Amino acid sequence: MLLAYPASAQPGGTSAYRFLNLPNSPRIAALGGNVVAIDDNDLAAGLNNPSLINPEMHNAVSLNFVDYFADINYGFASYSHTFEKLGSFAGTMQYINYGKFPYTNETGVLTSDAGEFTASDVALVLGWGRRLDSLFSIGANIKGIYSVLETYNSFGFAVDVSGTYHARSGFTASLIARNIGRQLTTYVPGNFEPLPFELQLGLSKRLDHMPFRYSFLITNLQKWDISYEDPDGVEVDPFTGEIKTRSKTAVFADNALRHIVLGGEFIPTKNFSIRFGYNYQRRQEMKVESRRSTVGFSWGFGFRVSKFNFSYARSAYHLAGSPNFLSISFNLSDFVSNKVY
Repeated sequence: MLLAYPASAQPGGTSAYRFLNLPNSPRIAALGGNVVAIDDNDLAAGLNNPSLINPEMHNAVSLNFVDYFADINYGFASYSHTFEKLGSFAGTMQYINYGKFPYTNETGVLTSDAGEFTASDVALVLGWGRRLDSLFSIGANIKGIYSVLETYNSFGFAVDVSGTYHARSGFTASLIARNIGRQLTTYVPGNFEPLPFELQLGLSKRLDHMPFRYSFLITNLQKWDISYEDPDGVEVDPFTGEIKTRSKTAVFADNALRHIVLGGEFIPTKNFSIRFGYNYQRRQEMKVESRRSTVGFSWGFGFRVSKFNFSYARSAYHLAGSPNFLSISFNLSDFVSNKVY
């Protein structure tokens, strides 16, 4: 209690390689977060929670694309293969392209010979998962990261580790430590920046007598106060002119809810599902007081046609727009004939 600690703004600008925490599939985006603890052989879920990688994903392929804001887009391509003695592996290439930017002079004015520059980030991820017994599994990701912003570039290295408990009742719980690592080379010599480390707890349960699964994600377990004090959001009493303050109970509740992401899946058939989610922290940070709209909410659906699984999601980040998430997944083994001649 006697130790001093620094206060900071929202965590979005305090580390490099933030693209590593972007939702990597429509399903995860629809459920409101960037990690899920759902054990149903979804290869995309294994990227952020490697303890879910299992032999049932052998020869699975997952392709994901996100139409982000403005000219920004990002995507993922994953493939899984299982070796009997070594365990199950998943290789992923993820990228984000920030588009093109015009050069300007020191006053921000375009010049005739200014030209353009680009910016992008790429990560190559090798994931491994292994089932210890009928109840527990473990996994890890190794990430090689490359970032180029105009003439500035940086290399980095990171590791994810996770463990999952699989109850026979359909309840699943995962503990994930993400982005443990550091920059190997920096954008500016000598200026090392931290990686977006995060400790998360994911829970899910499929109901016994209803085609519904709820998902519960607790984020940033390594840090209690992840609130952002917006100077434009200060409330002033119109009669006294004094700044309104919140009670300690209200402050505690607000901090607690910022760590929680809620999601649900309605699964009427094995080939179709509807998903939705709510991210309280996103809503608090990105809402406009005069028009809150559906900021913080997300929704989507998934369906199977023949040998292919398709998913779509839309997540309301801000009134300025809502990203579209698209994916297609399949298993190469389904295209190999099993006939014996």
